[in-house]
Amino acid sequence: MSDNINMDQAEELQELDRLEEITADAEPPTPALLSYRYVTMQQKSNARSPSPTMLLDKKLNIQWVNESFKALYGSQAAAVGRQLSNFFTQEIKDSRHGNLIQGITSPKSGFSWLGRVEKKSRDRLSVIANLLILPIFDSPETGTLPVGYMGILDNISAELRQMLRTTYESLLGAARLKDNDTGNHIERVNRYARKMAQSLLGIDEYPEVDREFIETIGFLAAMHDIGKIGTPDDILNKEGPLEAWEWEIMQEHTLNGAFIMSSYPNPMAKEIALRHHERWDGSGYPHDLSENLIPLSARLVAIGDVYDALRMKRSYKQPFNHQEAQKIIIKDSGSHFDPSLVEYFIELENDFYRIYEELKDP
Repeated sequence: MSDNINMDQAEELQELDRLEEITADAEPPTPALLSYRYVTMQQKSNARSPSPTMLLDKKLNIQWVNESFKALYGSQAAAVGRQLSNFFTQEIKDSRHGNLIQGITSPKSGFSWLGRVEKKSRDRLSVIANLLILPIFDSPETGTLPVGYMGILDNISAELRQMLRTTYESLLGAARLKDNDTGNHIERVNRYARKMAQSLLGIDEYPEVDREFIETIGFLAAMHDIGKIGTPDDILNKEGPLEAWEWEIMQEHTLNGAFIMSSYPNPMAKEIALRHHERWDGSGYPHDLSENLIPLSARLVAIGDVYDALRMKRSYKQPFNHQEAQKIIIKDSGSHFDPSLVEYFIELENDFYRIYEELKDP
């Protein structure tokens, strides 16, 4: 330890180090320790904790955040002075906000609250965390109501994303068993959709496109035909054109897919499954939506899906080369496809060609 630190300072820092371990303990800190921590952490702006931590006043205005909090939220860490529900606008609102207030003001709940929060930004992946709010008392002797609160965050973003990916990869495995003619089709559609979404980032006409949108469509695009799990094998694998009644049954894969994806926490999964066969001019299915009524995610997937289907050899057709497939996409601009997105497709044609060649089926 440096000679410049006197004995009192050394003891204070040792106590601070001991208190830093509190947030990781299973047992909650005592009111006296919270009070001491409240004062100490405000004085020590460089204090570090293994858990992202913030201090809030009685009205849940954020008063202080530690370095772990800043590392978790990056440029969004300009949180001091903001109200908690304002910082987590997407999650703490309406009935959940009422539940939070009831928890932190009730002795029955220990003046505490535990819930899940999500913070989104344009240039970073969403941060999903469990938030534990604990009361801070002035001292055990002088009051029974909190003078403030401590918020401790447990970042579960990576674990949650991996769990969801594993679940839907299992679904895709089942879909491959059902429709073994797709090969690498679904992974190529993922790549096409991701590449096109990247090209829209920062374009004013597409405010919904952020880092999270790009990452999400990059693996959910593969789910577009998941509803074919419910399509009869004799129709799904029929050689040659379908009869009118068979085509009606085939079209139901969009509805089946929407049902399967309806429990997914991101609405994009259901949008893609349900809407990727809608057409810009309203002549698609299942609901004849047109133009911007079709979600952007589905409009992007539609281009990649059709391009790839054109390039593939099927039992009922020979494959088209890249130039032929490109001409068909351009010809159907404004009828089948969003004309603005077709312009981006033209700019990215070399990427589409490369993706197909790299992941070409054997």
